[in-house]
Amino acid sequence: MLRIHQLSLSLDEAPRLDSALLRTLCAKRLRLPQEQLKSATLVKRSVDARDKGNVHFALTADIALTGGEKIEKAIAAREKPNEVVWLEPDKATPPSALIQSTPWTEDENRPLVVGAGPAGLFCAYALALRGARPILIERGWPVERRCLDVEAFQAQGLLDPESNVLFGEGGAGAFSDGKLTCGLNHPHIPMVLRILVDCGAPEEILTSAHPHIGTDKLRQVLVNLRAKLLAMGAEIRFGCRLDGLRLRDGRVAEGIISHVNAGNGLNNPGHARATDRISVSRVFLAVGHSARDTYAWLHTLGVPMAPKPFAVGLRIEHLQNAINRAQYGKAAGHPALPPAEYKLNVSTPDQRGVYTFCMCPGGQVIGAASEPARMNVNGMSYHARDGANANAALLVGIRPSDFGDDHPLAGVEFQRRIEERAYAASGFAAPCQRVEDFLRNRPTTALGDVIPSYCPGVSLGEVAPLFPAFVTENLRYALPRLGRRLLGYDHPDALLTAPETRSSAPVRIVRNPRRESPVTGLYPIGEGAGYAGGIISAAVDGLLAGLEEGKEKP
Repeated sequence: MLRIHQLSLSLDEAPRLDSALLRTLCAKRLRLPQEQLKSATLVKRSVDARDKGNVHFALTADIALTGGEKIEKAIAAREKPNEVVWLEPDKATPPSALIQSTPWTEDENRPLVVGAGPAGLFCAYALALRGARPILIERGWPVERRCLDVEAFQAQGLLDPESNVLFGEGGAGAFSDGKLTCGLNHPHIPMVLRILVDCGAPEEILTSAHPHIGTDKLRQVLVNLRAKLLAMGAEIRFGCRLDGLRLRDGRVAEGIISHVNAGNGLNNPGHARATDRISVSRVFLAVGHSARDTYAWLHTLGVPMAPKPFAVGLRIEHLQNAINRAQYGKAAGHPALPPAEYKLNVSTPDQRGVYTFCMCPGGQVIGAASEPARMNVNGMSYHARDGANANAALLVGIRPSDFGDDHPLAGVEFQRRIEERAYAASGFAAPCQRVEDFLRNRPTTALGDVIPSYCPGVSLGEVAPLFPAFVTENLRYALPRLGRRLLGYDHPDALLTAPETRSSAPVRIVRNPRRESPVTGLYPIGEGAGYAGGIISAAVDGLLAGLEEGKEKP
């Protein structure tokens, strides 16, 4: 097998890309007759906009030749090594074989998975495939009802602390963009993507260099994944929150679970919760980065954890057409091109760094509160990414030494102080300021070309009072420099909507290489445990926890 990198596909050819055109491109690149190609498979597709005068798609493809390994190696030897590579025959173990090779060790208690975000869902999937019949509990509601709760917040400012942008089926990623990019190069990523496609995600995520599903399509994927889990023997309980664990001789023995009846309408936080106890010996804790109450009782229980660095900042919005022009030049507007993305960073004098995160082309800024009297924002976009604005988090690095306390949960309180200032300033209406006004240290009183997308509405003024001085100083240092990296990034009318505080967990729960806490039987996984940073890395962490734990030990 040969892997060909940097195959060029013109924008005009892109709509016609099929297996025949791919074979033609591969044969032309290797200067071979098409008859010598047994097969050609698209591996990756990305936009190459480095030369604004020649924006095109760059493809990676795998091909097999009729002459077999000897001919393939000879061709690879004559080509540039970073462009054409001979690959060993595929040794990747299919998911079914992975599961069969790690049978579940029988236990009188079914494994308990806590949290139905990416880590919890994929952990439950792996456990169910292995016949473990996991119990999956989620403090929020199924995605259908969760969407109603989020809509009520966006329209009326009605916050349900248990069902919102951060809590409920799908986790925080369900209301982002469904971005599937990942800094990892892990062999289980294709398995995660394939499971998502089997549940209704677009096939293109298997080959896109920047795959995304979109918040709208991700909802149906979650419904289908839920049905698959139930058919595989999992039990799913919504409106169920893990409120504690009882230990016996340093081992997990019992889970304390509170729950409410689904009822109709919003989940009123004043409703009484019934409490149950469940015998458990393995608990996979996938609670997400905003389960602050869970962190608190874990600390009280004596589960080891430590503060970790994270970042805070705000959302910056530009006109998507302006970002398209900055990234694509004259090619902007070509129907084959997707809305342009960016990923930027700036080194700062204090070495904290400022960087963009979770960029949402054609998206909107949304409220991401999960606690009363505290307000924060996030970004999301639908599959089409056809909104007028582009947005991204613009973040400043935060160190544990900034917390003012060495308590393991001091980072949570750091976040809360910022969120409380935002709520005190304008309730759930987000503080918002034009970039020009922010740089000149004056309040915004009128908007320019960019109209804020945030619902339930913004409060024009200043964002600096929300943050420690060093955050504001770093943002003011970074914006003009980012404008030199990406033309127009510091446009006077670009908008800053604040604050963004939940980009990652402020704490890391200690675990060993087997993902087990010093408390035997407790497995902290995913973003909430401090070991992942997005949908895919969290899903892989959960998948591996479910695949590897409970198997026969040598």
